[in-house]
Amino acid sequence: MEVGIRELRAGGTSRKRLHRLAVSIAALLCVSSAAAAHDDQKQSLTTSTAIAPAGTAPDAPLADEFEPFAGPRPDLRIPDHAVDLDELDVPVENPVLQDLGSGVASFYGRRFHGRRTASGERFDMNAMTAAHKTLPFGTNVRVTNPRNGKSVVVRINDRGPFSRTRDIDLSRAAATELGIINHGHADVELDVVAP
Repeated sequence: MEVGIRELRAGGTSRKRLHRLAVSIAALLCVSSAAAAHDDQKQSLTTSTAIAPAGTAPDAPLADEFEPFAGPRPDLRIPDHAVDLDELDVPVENPVLQDLGSGVASFYGRRFHGRRTASGERFDMNAMTAAHKTLPFGTNVRVTNPRNGKSVVVRINDRGPFSRTRDIDLSRAAATELGIINHGHADVELDVVAP
């Protein structure tokens, strides 16, 4: 650094060198001020007189000067609208009544939209419904696509699919939620759930 200062006085240095010199000086100043602050902090922590309250002897323990707070602390008062978590009973959404195992799901949509289903109601491709070969009408079935983890709950309102390789026919809306529209069918997991 002394060489740089000498060159600076003599006027024989470039702009880049001046910049590097300024950066070096700034870095040294930062390091020395950080070290000084660290030393001051260590010294204040080890000096007992620095934390003693006014009017007390420097060697008196700090805990002897304070009395414990009597009564409930006003800053910890429980508000009137607070919920007691011990008494909170969170219902489980659609508990599983029967595991149907895995199967293959397909879907049907526009061509059948508005036609009568086997249960007598009109098929709505935008509703969360499905066709199954044996489950009673009105049964709620959770269909899960294990490839993407998505699941939907559908209500059985029709009979089908009429193929030995398929187990459930979903409405277009349910198939869209599960992400099986592009393939037309997918391996799924089926559970009968409570409404």
